Amino acid sequence: MVPFAAGGPVDTTTRIVADKMKDVLGQPIIVENVGGAAGSIAAARVAKAAPDGYTIMTGIWGTHVANGAIYKLAYDVRKDFAPIALLSSNPLLIVGSNKVPAADLKGLISWLKTAPGKATQGTSGVGSVGHIGGAFFEKMTGTKYNFVPYRGLAPAMQDLTAGTIDMMFDTPATSLPQVKAGNIRAYAVTSKTRMSSAPEIPTVDEAGLPGLYISTWTAFFAPRGIDKAVIVRIEDAALKALDDPTVKQRLATVGQDVFPADQRTSEYLAKYQAEEIDKWWPIIKEAGITGE
Repeated sequence: MVPFAAGGPVDTTTRIVADKMKDVLGQPIIVENVGGAAGSIAAARVAKAAPDGYTIMTGIWGTHVANGAIYKLAYDVRKDFAPIALLSSNPLLIVGSNKVPAADLKGLISWLKTAPGKATQGTSGVGSVGHIGGAFFEKMTGTKYNFVPYRGLAPAMQDLTAGTIDMMFDTPATSLPQVKAGNIRAYAVTSKTRMSSAPEIPTVDEAGLPGLYISTWTAFFAPRGIDKAVIVRIEDAALKALDDPTVKQRLATVGQDVFPADQRTSEYLAKYQAEEIDKWWPIIKEAGITGE
């Protein structure tokens, strides 16, 4: 079960991996898209499904970390799911309008400090990764500006290129074409390493804001109570799919980086999710971000 509409990055990632997993398992895998409520509708259905291995979901940073701090859910993101495998991730880009008088990240921070509360950052909605990333940025830099929620990344990007808003924390898939076309400026990538698809963009460490790491990730989860042997079988199929060079290449074309082999397991995913919750929940709550 994919908690978002067909055709988006989560759906595409799921279908690429599942297409190879069915060969390993020797049986078909049906991908069902159940969108709505920031992914919580699908998550609730999976949390209450029979823990027999026939219903699993593709969870992301939003559904299995952020939502737990933003919304009043009918389930517990920490206790009602069994981790299966960590699949892929992609960092965000800090991008700005060409109208912003700042050539680099340090310049952007200085510009924001000259007029507190005046600048604007577009987001794909309250509680989105871009919104929370911006709140983290404000906290680290001591800046303050206004968040402008949109119904999606596309209309937000349209206003950024037009100069209606000043900046965004955006996915590379949406931003890079505009950066390469010269329509917006990229200040940094929110990871420890540069992107292979845009090696000219510095990391936040290199740009002068070390530690501003933000990435969205994708993973498989099952309902709590599933037998360990079933987890092992599905996990094995996922890991074998991720080792396939064609799968890696297809994921790379949609901006997804496969995690290293030792970081894809169910055990690592459980640890990683807990660390992400410990990091982000205080930031979200301190910023006062709540569901609409």
